[in-house]
Amino acid sequence: MTQAVADHLLAQKDAILERLKALLRLPSVSTDPAYAAGMAAARDFLLERLRALGLSQVQALEAGGHPALYGEWLGAPGRPTLLIYGHYDVQPPDPLEQWVSPPFEPTIREGRLYARGASDVKGSTTIAVETVGAFLALGGACPVNIKFFLEGEEESGSPSLRPLLAKYRRLLAADAVLSADGGRASTTIPTLNTGARGLCKLEINLRAAAKDMHSGRYGGAVRNALHEMARLVATLHDEQGRIRVAGFDADATPLTPRDRADAAELAADEAAFYASSGALPHGDPAYSVRERLTLRPTIDVNGLWGGYTGAGSKTVIPAEAHAKITARLVPGQDPARARDCLVAHLRAHCPPGVELRFSPPGAGAPASTLPEGHPLLAAAEEVVRATTGRAPARARIGGTLPITGIFQEELGIDTLMFGFAMPDEDVHAPNEFFRLSSLEEGLRAWPLLLSRLGQEEAARFAPWKRPIPA
Repeated sequence: MTQAVADHLLAQKDAILERLKALLRLPSVSTDPAYAAGMAAARDFLLERLRALGLSQVQALEAGGHPALYGEWLGAPGRPTLLIYGHYDVQPPDPLEQWVSPPFEPTIREGRLYARGASDVKGSTTIAVETVGAFLALGGACPVNIKFFLEGEEESGSPSLRPLLAKYRRLLAADAVLSADGGRASTTIPTLNTGARGLCKLEINLRAAAKDMHSGRYGGAVRNALHEMARLVATLHDEQGRIRVAGFDADATPLTPRDRADAAELAADEAAFYASSGALPHGDPAYSVRERLTLRPTIDVNGLWGGYTGAGSKTVIPAEAHAKITARLVPGQDPARARDCLVAHLRAHCPPGVELRFSPPGAGAPASTLPEGHPLLAAAEEVVRATTGRAPARARIGGTLPITGIFQEELGIDTLMFGFAMPDEDVHAPNEFFRLSSLEEGLRAWPLLLSRLGQEEAARFAPWKRPIPA
């Protein structure tokens, strides 16, 4: 049946591509209310598709934000139940003038499908949906039990994800998560994503005076809030880029020899890496670039502002300055603790008389790891080896997929990222694309993976599941 499903999908590849194009034409930007109609249209499109494929309980799950979409097939008693994750929202298309073809008019050039959301992540989500549909169409059954969870807020930070999981915990109960999001780490080496860094955020408001002042009347005699902010954020690292925040990574899980060996297998040409971005090297020299990008925590200033930023000049000494900071976290680090360490450091280095205020803590996301021996990992490695002819390198991604850690905490289950996007496909940037060859590769690999997981008893996943909140 597995080969028959793959053959069926490949025979239907043109029709699948047209359905993907139709989804890409729907401007489902979750962060901008101006795209509300596009979000609604994408939801309607996917709900109709799930129903057409024969899934039951197809519905929108509401928790105050953009709904998630759900559909299930539970006809494989004793087999694992997989929660298949994807998201239907996309990043804003701006700046529009830098697109070669319109962002919401899918265009094929040289074997690449260009559109916003093609790589992140409508292409891989379509592969997952169509694979389940093919099993049902040909044999009336899937090798495993399926529950789709298609999120509508991934690109805006997943603010409703925890409330959704808490509200629908019984409906979403599963043995593991198979994610269409989280693509491949190399265009040349087969890889499996086995984890992602976590994230915490901080916004700083610094006040050094009661009001803005004329720089001719007060300059040289009073503190400038922007100068103080610049000095303050400069204390976060030493000159080479080592983090100087006391205790920040004290709870981080030590790197293993396997971690470093996997990173070495995926090491890039460092000169080419820096040349491609025009950036200058920075970071702890005890670690390779690949390790710094994926295995080590970071602290970055994402925005710094205050005073006058309009056209021309205004000779002012600003009373206030502001900064936005994010930290990428590694396994073991608690987001709340990491934020507390940052706040403590900034307070300790703030000069007397200067007032610091911090934004309310947001919902941070912990790092996640698919543990050694997990049935998802064993099955996926077999599939990649069968489809590529070599064992995959295990890769952690430097970004944050909130679902990985949050599904662990809220549902007690682990996630395998099995997307088919490539790292050079300009996600979040103009001219995002998805390789047509990746569509074909995914349509071959997903049937194999579902079939391989269908060889497992559901009980095989029990040791890997964690207690969940009451």
